[in-house]
Amino acid sequence: MTYRRAVIPALVGGLLITLLLWWAGAGAGALRLPGTGTVLDVQSASELRRWLTPWAYEPPGTPLSDGSAGSTLAASTGYADLYRTAMQIRYVAVFAFFLAGALLLLRGIPPTRGRTPATLLALWAWGPVAGTLAVTVSAPWLIASMGRGGFRVLPRLASATASSGPVVVFAALVASVVTVVVARVTVKDTDPPPRRGTPPRAARLAASAGTAVIAFSLVILSYQSVAARIQTSAGGSGLLSEPGDLLRQWLLLGGWTGPSTTPLGDWLLYRAADVVMLAVVWWALRLLPGLLTRTTAPAMAVGAVCATVLGLLASQLLHMAMDDTVAVWGPVHLFSRLGENVPAALTFGGAAGLVAFGVLRMAGATRPVAAGHHPGGETRTAAEDVHR
Repeated sequence: MTYRRAVIPALVGGLLITLLLWWAGAGAGALRLPGTGTVLDVQSASELRRWLTPWAYEPPGTPLSDGSAGSTLAASTGYADLYRTAMQIRYVAVFAFFLAGALLLLRGIPPTRGRTPATLLALWAWGPVAGTLAVTVSAPWLIASMGRGGFRVLPRLASATASSGPVVVFAALVASVVTVVVARVTVKDTDPPPRRGTPPRAARLAASAGTAVIAFSLVILSYQSVAARIQTSAGGSGLLSEPGDLLRQWLLLGGWTGPSTTPLGDWLLYRAADVVMLAVVWWALRLLPGLLTRTTAPAMAVGAVCATVLGLLASQLLHMAMDDTVAVWGPVHLFSRLGENVPAALTFGGAAGLVAFGVLRMAGATRPVAAGHHPGGETRTAAEDVHR
């Protein structure tokens, strides 16, 4: 799929996810209106406000419809204008980042026969990444709009980076479906691109090397004592003081400790979710070289980031199945963990993709091969390429 053909569905997806996030943010103020408690319980309304506030265009301290006024500093004219500037940057950034990622993914994994599910999942996973990058880029303006912009900059930046929330996951799902549908229309009358023939041993080795990079963060860095050392060991002064929270956001894919404080059965269930994440990452990296029309470092890096985010989502869905706090915190709280740890997925997913690409290159498995043909003269079908 050429970039000329990919640009239309990518633009449609970028515009759709931006409009969905704007629409979701516009509903944040409605949750503060009188009578909300008659529709939603207090915990669910509070959780929904937490989801939607990072995408609300109006400052959180603007007057409500009943005439009352918020007390935050953002309600003043100067700070409110700065807040709106931050949100404008955020919307433009989420559109630009989703567009760039969608272009690369549609070019590398066009939604042709045998590739469409992979394209859909990759675009869905890229949505939270675009949201995380957007809130990070716009965070300096948002921090300044709250007053005392030089106070605890890095902890506040870390908080902003983690604020994209589950709403981006749901918006990305809708946008990815529409993007794939439009892309299928654009490639309807074109010949399918050649499939790659990656030696199975090289593909497994590359997937294992990339998964080891992810496991380094999930197993070693995320262990409680190691995470605490990361939190406290980094120094800094002035604007760069207290970098621990920011480092944890970009380095830790999870968090775990020994079974001494929890029943062994529960501990094993939660560790099983981590194993599922690693299995999803390994399997995605195993298939990725065969799905790409051309194996390049940028394509492998972006694909590995998407694989890591998919692994995180699979793990978080399992945690939802084990969650027994719905009766206490309300049903909305069940989805509160969706979209967490995406900054670390971006860091280590990109690194895992580059490591996997290096392994493939050393094995000589990055040369394009015509459809159905493999090294040594062996011939396979397109479906066998994906599943072998």
